[in-house]
Amino acid sequence: MPTCRRKRVVLTEPSETLLQLAKTDPNKEVYYMQQTGEIFETYEAYAARMSFYRLRQFQCEVTGKSGLDYFQAIESELLEARTMHSRFPEQLKSAVLKAVQWQVMGRLDHLVEAVYERFKDRYFEEEKVFVDIQGDKFWATVVQVFPPKSSTTVDVAGPSIMTTTNHASASTSTSPESDLSPMSDDEPPPIHNLSGDLKIPAKDVNAKDDPAKYFYKVQILEEQNDKSHEKSKTTAKDRAKWNGSLMEVQCNVMSRDRLAFSKSILRRFVRDCVDRDPAVASPWTVKPAIAKRYGIDSEMPEATRKGVEDIKKGEIDKRKKVWEDKEGPPTKKQKKMTPAQEERAKALAIVNEKKEREVREKAEKQIKAKEEADRLAAEKKKKKPIRYPTEDLDVHLADKEKKAGMKIKRPVPSRVALPFSNDNVDFEAFLFAWNFLVVYGQPLHLSAFTLDEFEHAVRHSVIDPPCQLLAEIHSTLIYNLRTVPFLRHSAVVSLLHLKDQIDVEDEKDDTVLGVSIETLTTAMAEVGNNWERVPLRHTECREGWEDALVGCLKDHATLANFPQLRVILTRLLFAPESSEEPSASSMSSRTSSPISPPLTIESSPGERYYSLPYADKILILSFMCNLAVSSKAIHVHMESCEEQLTALRKEKIEVNRQKKAYVEEMNTLLGEAEAGKNLKDESETEHNGVEEEDLAMQDSSDLSDVPSEGGGEEGSESGSATPSANGGTRPKSSSRQKDLRQKAHNQAHAKQREAARAKVASAKQALADHRKLDEEVNKLERRLEGIEREFRKLLGCVRVKPMGRDRFYNRIWWFDGMGSASLLGSGGVVQYGTGRLFVQGPSEFDVEMLQRREPGEVNARRKEEEGEEGMLAVGEWAVYTDLEELDEFVAWLNPKGHRELALKNILTKWWPHIAPGVRKRIADLNTNAKLPEARRSTRVKSIHDITRDPYMQWQNRRAVSTT
Repeated sequence: MPTCRRKRVVLTEPSETLLQLAKTDPNKEVYYMQQTGEIFETYEAYAARMSFYRLRQFQCEVTGKSGLDYFQAIESELLEARTMHSRFPEQLKSAVLKAVQWQVMGRLDHLVEAVYERFKDRYFEEEKVFVDIQGDKFWATVVQVFPPKSSTTVDVAGPSIMTTTNHASASTSTSPESDLSPMSDDEPPPIHNLSGDLKIPAKDVNAKDDPAKYFYKVQILEEQNDKSHEKSKTTAKDRAKWNGSLMEVQCNVMSRDRLAFSKSILRRFVRDCVDRDPAVASPWTVKPAIAKRYGIDSEMPEATRKGVEDIKKGEIDKRKKVWEDKEGPPTKKQKKMTPAQEERAKALAIVNEKKEREVREKAEKQIKAKEEADRLAAEKKKKKPIRYPTEDLDVHLADKEKKAGMKIKRPVPSRVALPFSNDNVDFEAFLFAWNFLVVYGQPLHLSAFTLDEFEHAVRHSVIDPPCQLLAEIHSTLIYNLRTVPFLRHSAVVSLLHLKDQIDVEDEKDDTVLGVSIETLTTAMAEVGNNWERVPLRHTECREGWEDALVGCLKDHATLANFPQLRVILTRLLFAPESSEEPSASSMSSRTSSPISPPLTIESSPGERYYSLPYADKILILSFMCNLAVSSKAIHVHMESCEEQLTALRKEKIEVNRQKKAYVEEMNTLLGEAEAGKNLKDESETEHNGVEEEDLAMQDSSDLSDVPSEGGGEEGSESGSATPSANGGTRPKSSSRQKDLRQKAHNQAHAKQREAARAKVASAKQALADHRKLDEEVNKLERRLEGIEREFRKLLGCVRVKPMGRDRFYNRIWWFDGMGSASLLGSGGVVQYGTGRLFVQGPSEFDVEMLQRREPGEVNARRKEEEGEEGMLAVGEWAVYTDLEELDEFVAWLNPKGHRELALKNILTKWWPHIAPGVRKRIADLNTNAKLPEARRSTRVKSIHDITRDPYMQWQNRRAVSTT
């Protein structure tokens, strides 16, 4: 059995439930492991067990090889077992197994040693052995075994030849001792009668049944031992005469092949065939299958059982005594004490009892003190400061932070400020359509426009003047959808299937807005049939795009992928009888609008599109954008963006490497410049000191040149010593020496000044180089900023991700600067797409994460830190439009949490673009502000000119001239 970490691997037994199901539900499907025969109820249990077996942590119990999986270890054991069983003498197997059955021995080595000593000189019939004849070993077979007789005292030094059979002739010869041979007995006593009983000591067994007194009748085989043949001194002719001979030999000239019988082989055989319980003094037992094969009794005899129990009881008592007997041997019996000795013993006992009580009380106090210290340590450990950043919901504001002015409540984002907030429009679909059109403006050949311009374009509800933005958006999508595979008349087929599904009884209700399916399909037949070939030219203001839109919906849309198809087509192809039709805004507000009048008059899409509700317009655009995602142009553009992103990543690495090198060089140059500046100051100080020293030396030399009294010019010129007034002599200084000394002094100072000037010049050059490198670093930083902006633009084409999440898993979105939109215009002018920061409620998965916290904890914190009005439902949207609110929101974020730290870092990174975009949008709104429609008076002749609105002045500069 393979072992894992020195323990045998036990196979998994079927569970009680599985066994019960086998009786009640025999057809239940289970997972069966064929290699081991194990059965599992679930795939997870089966896979876990198989994964355990596949780990390379098992060891072959026979060979000791490690680093195997379970199946490799099993295969290794089976291979070794086959080899070992094929080599081990078959005649010995039964005798050895009978000997080891019910033996009580602690170690397997001791059992193997006892078996080997018992059977090494005992041989059995039909066993193949080596026989030593005159120094040569011959391979022979034991034909018959003769046990010793009590009257036989023959001591045979070598084999005696009984019969020699040659290939040519057969002759019989009898040895001189043939009459003394025990072969003449009719009923020999049992062979090796006591060899199997290992309980009897070896000396007693050999005394009663001596193996050296056994005689064995062997027959020499044709084969000879190769090794002995090589070392043999006899000739081949002498060896050939023994082939086929019958001999009578004893164990002293017999031996077994070491590959068939040795202590190591015997150990493998015994370990493979026997087992033992882990209990104390458990006997070795032969495995049931092997015992059955060799006819070994598996039922323990009563005498053997009693002996095993006695051994087990003795071993248990022995161990128990070792554990209990800790006070040493009992003391000797004391003599009877006198009354005085008894009094002293009682007093001593009282004193000892008092001391023991004090010691016990002291120990109890120490235990209590230790418990108290452990409790305080545990509390201190619990109050161990948290390592930040950590899980955001584990961060709580301390009183110190609250007093410091940390924001407790998040500013409430506005739901009303969202586009179409009161018109029952799916804001997410509106935002998706705008983001798709702006991000993929390059492959769609569409210039960027703001979210406000898109909103006003959708709200445009008059035919004249037409909205160029709407015409360009729909036209470029129609051109793109021409490349997407479609099914001709799929909308008509879908409507006809719907008609077939309606019962005859409900035929009177087969109308939507007063138009039946048959009437609608009839009207659709003549509209937009050639939409994939109609030229929607930019120079002609995309004339006819409304009919092409209906044709596109006819071939791309079905009731399955566009549930509002029937209603929208009805509104595009039919008009009401009355001229007073509800406005688009009132139709979009479904909660408060009256019932729409029936549409009974056929009309054209060009006349009816602008009267569609806002929700229908957004649904059309969202549907077309979803289809355009699968177009080839979009896919090619996304692949191009991926390649450009890779190039930008490489460029960023190179720019950062160059910047780092410049910064290191700048630091070196800055050190040189500082050293030059210090040297300049020191040189100026030294120069001033040198001048003062020169003046002092000049003065002193002038004084020394004054002639003394009694001296003349001749004495001075000759330089000879003249007697002084006090009788001494004074040397005269030569003017030439003074000049030389002064000249050397000046030259030394000149060299110093020249070296100083060179170092100062080098420092000035280093400073100039430092300025140049600083400019280069600034250029690299500006390039890194440009790379970040380009990276954001390209990444927005591949995937749009939120900027981050706050502590309650609300997602923060900023959509500016992605795709074809840019954060900076020509000349560094600030540009924006939304000019706002959007907040989206947590996803369903995030809500599950919140619910794993303690019950009521998250809701209480949300009410306190978000407020009732600020709590967003799953997927609900809100927006921050004011810069002050954004500042408060950023201040509310706590950098001690993982999510809010990442969010705050990325907001700080893009804040130089977020804040100017918000300010510019507010400024544009204030510039283009107009009076509300409710304040307009019909009596005033001047009507607001919508052509001056930004969305009407938008132009598509990316339009292809051919279209």
